[in-house]
Amino acid sequence: MSKDMDEQGLGNTFATVPIAVPSRLRHFARTLARGARRCHKERTTMHVMIFQGSPEVSQRSTAEAGGRSNEALFQEAFRRHDGSVRTYTLNVADGERLPQGMSLADFDGVVITGSPLSTYEDTPAVKGQIALAREVFAAGIPTFGSCFGLQLMSAALGGDVRLNPRGREIGIARTIILNDAGRAHPMYRDKPAAFDALCSHQDEVASLPQGGTVLASNLVSDIQAAEIVQGENSFWGVQYHPEFDFPMIAALIEKRAARHIKEGLARDAEAVATIVADFRALGPDGAGRTDLAWRYGLKPDLLAAPVRHAEFGCWLETKVRPHAARRA
Repeated sequence: MSKDMDEQGLGNTFATVPIAVPSRLRHFARTLARGARRCHKERTTMHVMIFQGSPEVSQRSTAEAGGRSNEALFQEAFRRHDGSVRTYTLNVADGERLPQGMSLADFDGVVITGSPLSTYEDTPAVKGQIALAREVFAAGIPTFGSCFGLQLMSAALGGDVRLNPRGREIGIARTIILNDAGRAHPMYRDKPAAFDALCSHQDEVASLPQGGTVLASNLVSDIQAAEIVQGENSFWGVQYHPEFDFPMIAALIEKRAARHIKEGLARDAEAVATIVADFRALGPDGAGRTDLAWRYGLKPDLLAAPVRHAEFGCWLETKVRPHAARRA
């Protein structure tokens, strides 16, 4: 397990200010009070477990192809939205468990990563992850899942996951459309009603468990985003990868080039190499290459990193920070 590892309450100094104080001073007092509350809020450290669903061997092969680890991608995404997040990575896919002296109660949030595994595989690596996902949900810890993370929690709570009959979705998930529930949901406060996202998956959630609500869909998957609520416990999940960047997509395409050609997603190795080179040239933020943005039809929702993973900022503020405040 790897680590990336006071607050002092401020009283309401102005609670006894009399009514007769001039309005400009009352306004000044309110401004200072708001500043104190904001300072208090910003000093609350949020402890988030990165639930690593991908085996180490897969992570290494992705790194060899030029991609970054799930840990690094999530850490960067969180930092862009809130510098007070501290992460702990647990390699659940390879059987790692919390060490003695640490428990789920030590965390304010859990994020479940993507994985090349399928939740319907009857293997120790999958069964162990399903068991821990159930524990996390039952513990009432705010949880977010990307791709396999959505599939894993859905399967753990009684939903159905299958090989997508419409085929693989790799590179860019086009025109993800929020339904009424999605447009009203805090996860999508900072996203347009229709957007594109980086993705890589062959499985999908066919049906959600009890308490599940579909938030978004596209032509490839009817469930591109969902929330699962059972009592006080909740889970947010997406089928795409808000944490990914363009070099990560390039790495995944390159290391599975033969499979993509066989499935008809590319004509030959040269076509794959062109896509890989172009996505690497876009860099982590997808900026500065108007030519490539035009060639691949990349819109601001993909080129602007803060918008690309705005879901994390909303989750941290809406779910994780209140949990951290209660635990402090």
